[in-house]
Amino acid sequence: MGKVLYSVTMSLDGFIAGTGGDMSWLTEHLGPNPTVDEVIGKIGALLVGNRTFRGDDPHKGTAKEGKPFGGGWSGPQFVLTHHAPATPVPGVTFVGDLDSGVAAAKAAAGDKYVNVLGADTARQCVDAGVLDEILVCVAPVLLGDGVRLFDRPGGTDVKLERISLTHAPRATNIWLRVVR
Repeated sequence: MGKVLYSVTMSLDGFIAGTGGDMSWLTEHLGPNPTVDEVIGKIGALLVGNRTFRGDDPHKGTAKEGKPFGGGWSGPQFVLTHHAPATPVPGVTFVGDLDSGVAAAKAAAGDKYVNVLGADTARQCVDAGVLDEILVCVAPVLLGDGVRLFDRPGGTDVKLERISLTHAPRATNIWLRVVR
């Protein structure tokens, strides 16, 4: 079975989305990143939070809008929600709880990564002990407010071990393993 990976781009001050979930800040930081290109090829399924699935898109207004990684990836998506839409969405399965979402995504991913999208979903994965790795691409910008990378008030320490540190033209990539 593959691993569960949380991959995300974050501002230097720790935000993955701006105020109100705004993702427009990310647009200028997208671009060549060999580490991201490599990981995209190793993703077998997505586990997506509802807020992320229904939220803003840095590719808004372009042909890449609504496509994972701007169209750089396609495959099965599992969205955590208690309110699935009445109309089916092609390639998307709506799941009501983390355990069934992780199990379904892992089964679909095979020996590839289940890539987590969404801060709250990532937090739930940490709390449940199912998150294996974190890839944070740090963009050179300060957002000042928004959605934090991890928000766990009162949470306990989560030990991490650095796998790699790489640089791309628009980000510094920090790849970490969750130590159990």
